[in-house]
This record gives sequence, C-alpha cells and structure tokens, in this order.
Amino acid sequence: MSDEERPDTPEAKRQEAMEVVGKAYQLHMKGELDKAIELYSDSIAIWPTAEAYTFRGWAKSFDKDFDAAIEDCHRAIDLDPEFGNPYNDIGAYYLEQGELDDAIPWLKMALKAKRYESYCFPQFNLGRVFERKGELEQALKHYRAALDENPRYAVAAKAIERVKAKLAPKEGEPSAN
Repeated sequence: MSDEERPDTPEAKRQEAMEVVGKAYQLHMKGELDKAIELYSDSIAIWPTAEAYTFRGWAKSFDKDFDAAIEDCHRAIDLDPEFGNPYNDIGAYYLEQGELDDAIPWLKMALKAKRYESYCFPQFNLGRVFERKGELEQALKHYRAALDENPRYAVAAKAIERVKAKLAPKEGEPSAN
C-alpha cells in the first residue's frame, strides 16, 4: 500500500476534509447554515484548511457575526496566505459594517493573491466602497474591472449603469465638457 492510499497520511486527511467542505458548501447554498457551520467545523477537526475556515466564516456572516467571520478568515490566511477568498471576505465584512477605509487594504490584497479564481469580487467590492464614499470615478473603474474579469457578472454591469447615471449631468446643468 502506498502512502497516498493510506488513510492516515496528511494528503488523505486533507482530501477527506475537503470532501466534508464540499458537503458543507452544498448545505450552505441551500440556506442550512447551522448544519453547514457544523460540517465546516468537522472538516477543520479532520484537517484544517483555508477553505474550511473561509467558508465557515462566510456562513457565520449570514447571521451578521462579522467578528467570528473575520477571525475565521485570519485563520485561513495563516494556513494559506496565497488563498484570495479570505482577503476579499474580510474586506466585504468591513464594507457591510460601514468601515469603508478598513475594507480597502483587504480587497487590494485579494487582488494580489496568487490562488484566487474570482478577482471580479474584490474589484466589485472596491467599486461598492468607492461608490459609498462618493468617489464615483474610482467606483466606475472598479466596476468596469469586475466586468472585465467576468463579462457575465450582471450585478457589475448594473452598477456601471447606475454610476454612469450619477455622473451624467442633470438637465439644465452645464456639462463638464
């Protein structure tokens, strides 16, 4: 029997933990948050992964438990600093709490992460930050970058139109041109 086939090897434990993360994620997407959190925790007990901590934090954020969610994201970063999701999530949690300036560095770190499949999300969240700060040109830049990353990201397309409408001169006002 090779090391990879032995159930007590680190790789086997990690694989088992990630299978549990997959089951937890399915429950999470069905809105069964308590069960999902329990399974994410079970996964962590088997083998701690950045994914399990990040997704458990995300599930906790649905109950507005942002402190616990951020704590889980920090644990994820400690395990895998290259995993982009927890950086974006911390930024998003600060954004949800109205702590706009605290959100920005985390969202920028997400954009620099080497292991991340959805760079459109931190771009979009930066757009949200700048829109809320009234920095509409910056918001538009980030919303466009989000749409460039994912041309099917309809929420970003709507945000671009909303910000463009805010930037357009009102009837009777002189244009900036």
